Amino acid sequence: MRLAAVLLSLAAVLPACAEGDPALTPGHTIVQAVEFPYYLYPASLWERELVWLKSMGIRTVAFSIPWNWHQLDPQTFDFDGRTSPRRNLSALIRLLRRLQMEAWIRPLPPVKGWRKNGYPAWAAPDRRSWLERLGQVLGAQTEKHGGPIAFVEPATSGFDAPPPPQPITIVSATDAGAMLRSRRAITGIQGTLLWEDVEWALYPVGWEAPGAPILRAGAVSLNGDEQSTVAALRRNAALLRSWIGLLPEMRPLSGKRVRLVEGKLPSGVTGVQLAGRGSRAGSAVIILNQNTSAFQGNLRVYYPPAERAIEVPKVQVPPGDALWLPIGLPISGELCRECSVFSNDEKIVYATAELQALEFENGILAMEFSAPVAGEVVLELSREPSGPFLAAGHPTAFDWDPKTQRARLPVPKGAGAGSRVRIGLAIQPPDASAFFVEAKRLIIGRTNLLSTSYSSPELASRSRLRLPEGYTARAVPKSPNEIDYQIDVPSDALHGAWADLAIEADGVAFGRAHLQLFRPASVRLPDALARHFGNAGELRVEPPVIPIDAKSGRNIDVTIRNNYPAIETYQIELSQGPFEFLPKRAELSLGAVMERGTQIRVFPTDTASGLCEAKLTVGGAAQVDQVLRFLLLPRGATVGYSVDVDGDGAPEWILESQRVRAVFSGEDGGRWLEFVWKDSGLNVLPENGLLAGSGPVEVRLADGALEFIGPDWKRIVKLAEATLTIEQNKALPAEVLETGRRNEVSLHVERPGAGRAIYKLSAQTGN
Repeated sequence: MRLAAVLLSLAAVLPACAEGDPALTPGHTIVQAVEFPYYLYPASLWERELVWLKSMGIRTVAFSIPWNWHQLDPQTFDFDGRTSPRRNLSALIRLLRRLQMEAWIRPLPPVKGWRKNGYPAWAAPDRRSWLERLGQVLGAQTEKHGGPIAFVEPATSGFDAPPPPQPITIVSATDAGAMLRSRRAITGIQGTLLWEDVEWALYPVGWEAPGAPILRAGAVSLNGDEQSTVAALRRNAALLRSWIGLLPEMRPLSGKRVRLVEGKLPSGVTGVQLAGRGSRAGSAVIILNQNTSAFQGNLRVYYPPAERAIEVPKVQVPPGDALWLPIGLPISGELCRECSVFSNDEKIVYATAELQALEFENGILAMEFSAPVAGEVVLELSREPSGPFLAAGHPTAFDWDPKTQRARLPVPKGAGAGSRVRIGLAIQPPDASAFFVEAKRLIIGRTNLLSTSYSSPELASRSRLRLPEGYTARAVPKSPNEIDYQIDVPSDALHGAWADLAIEADGVAFGRAHLQLFRPASVRLPDALARHFGNAGELRVEPPVIPIDAKSGRNIDVTIRNNYPAIETYQIELSQGPFEFLPKRAELSLGAVMERGTQIRVFPTDTASGLCEAKLTVGGAAQVDQVLRFLLLPRGATVGYSVDVDGDGAPEWILESQRVRAVFSGEDGGRWLEFVWKDSGLNVLPENGLLAGSGPVEVRLADGALEFIGPDWKRIVKLAEATLTIEQNKALPAEVLETGRRNEVSLHVERPGAGRAIYKLSAQTGN
């Protein structure tokens, strides 16, 4: 019964082999990196995205450092975000260091898709001066000095770091063929696999190259939603995390083709087998299916332990996919450092699903696969497994052949973007066991209770808890065979990151847990203003801006997610500014890992209009202080104001009525960015907006209108209810908007003259 209980704890065990830092080999034989152009991404989202990448298994991020973005003029530099949060290169390097990630930097132009390719606008820019100044910021941040900068390109930049391994293969994360291209690169054993187009790219207005879009779609949107093509990145990250230590010794087998048992592989299907030196090195067969139909067949492959060919039956590869199948892989070895109890002859004979992780503890052999379709794994063991066998969380039957000493285990089809599935087999009842009981998550800055259980009081008395650096724990014996630990997580830990814990006794690791870190609570304001990009996506403005009626006020929603694994109570209070709030203090009780909202009425206390700052405080089970701004909108009137809606450090200018919102940039000739029907959030402008010019312009707010003043022109923009009028003393660009219906909104366009345009939004009625 105890062994069955240990097996059921696999949900806590397996993430430890599924997530975590990849162990890179000396010399970086093969590197997998993600392009992370920080200057194209709001700085408020850097931490979220980098934590996500690391949790997936990505260790290295690559980025250019645009010269003209950080050197503002021949004498002025910004590397600390003084003029724009996106220029805070020093903060980015500190964040990578905290996450123990690597950086691959390109300190010199060209910068793809960037204004002037990254070169300064003034004549004869001094390259030596730029590199010297950049070296003052980053020179001590190379790996040789204990920093995160592992690679620099080109090598002539003067930094004490090598270029990335060659050759470099670039794969777009939005490419439907990304899996095949990436697998070919990995099969080459050495070089660099660089993923591009992972996150959406949002250019600061006016910094995109001529003709380039402001917003470039990637595989992951600004709010974190993933496209299906992210599966290729996820699977490759998980694969290399485990196999990276084996690859330096592996080479393609020459003269031993992967083929069908009967006949040849069909056109469009190729197979490569990699193997290390010696019968215990193990090998892998990579099957790539370029066809639009699935491949299924029985393969004949080379089996290094017996130095002969064997049959691998019923291999299935979906169209446009690839599988990395282990062949003759020793259980004890690079993939499982804790598997030393297995003899040299115990191995994975083959698997028809992609092995991503392997772990052994408490008598349980745990395996994680990527299985786009169901498959099987065959183990050769020195004794009959005691069972039970758990597949995808369910007890499952398995076959044991006493003659061949082989166990045949089904592998169910995986789930999620990476097609992940976990199985576990009890090999033998352990002499001693220890495991975590229902360990699921840790809360940052709080005392967390984790329970552990032991097979004997003696083992419990000799055990200790291994923690990450900076964590502390107090043991509270619960019974002779149980110990509760009160674990304190540092308050500066990163939300969404992972922590590895282990139970040790007599120098042996027994139970393990890989737990995600969460803030005590997450707070959302659904009514806050968002920056719209055509109909492609949106970005919440920070700090939040919420429009309210200047006379009657409004109800606003405050949504709280309780991240703690128990019922918690929160006190919510709004304060400051020319407002009254009802209730003055709200209380909200939430169950474990639940989200719920409450409404608070905001009443203006005077006749002011425009932006007024307030403060949201969440107390009780969490301590959150959030600065927010209320926009007071008089009925029938228009309010003009300025905020930084995309986090690039250059404030936009906004005209807003009760019904619509129009957003303009002070850069790029006063580009018109949004015309939004507020009831639905529909933006009728294209992603790149309208009226783009070149360079910054002077913007004034006068009598409820915006005045844009260029070198030899002047434009006045007025908003009345839902009608926007633009007048310019020179001819406006040719019209691209057309009168018509946009979902539930009608747009009416007029051009009374060359320098005058009228745009009106209204609710669509009828069919």
